[in-house]
Amino acid sequence: MVVRRTFERTRLLAADAHHILSEVESAKSRAITLDDSYNRLGALSVKQDGLLREALRCVEAELYRPAHVMAWAGFVDFLHEKLAEDGFKGLSQTRPKWKVKSIEDLREWGDYQVIEAAKDCGLYGKGIMKALHGLLNRRNECAHPEDYSPGLNESLGYISELFKRLEVLQGKTL
Repeated sequence: MVVRRTFERTRLLAADAHHILSEVESAKSRAITLDDSYNRLGALSVKQDGLLREALRCVEAELYRPAHVMAWAGFVDFLHEKLAEDGFKGLSQTRPKWKVKSIEDLREWGDYQVIEAAKDCGLYGKGIMKALHGLLNRRNECAHPEDYSPGLNESLGYISELFKRLEVLQGKTL
């Protein structure tokens, strides 16, 4: 009983410390506060969950470029599965030349084209498509040799924005 109370008090103390430190701009505890955003998301696949949690761990370890790449990978996997929900019927109507029968077939196409195809399928509008293209561009800057070196703030903002996009898209159907 004493051990359980001590453990609970320690957990609450750590949570309070992270909450206080999350307001300090350079504190790694700000990454912990993304857990609240993450927890608002509905069910994700095991793969998506793993990729997004790995992105958060990258931020905690100050690996900001990989954090962008891992977060994007989780988002794109979600987008692929979203397009598969109707058995690729919507995608077949808007992109008949693609001949997509599985998610693996869909992965043959670039993320830029998949984002456009999802818009054409009615998953979202032009504004969201443009925003996703921008997020993809930032991911590409992190994945390829570029001069862009994001810091804590950019990485937290990037992941937070992807979480918000996931949250909205979870409620959509084709």
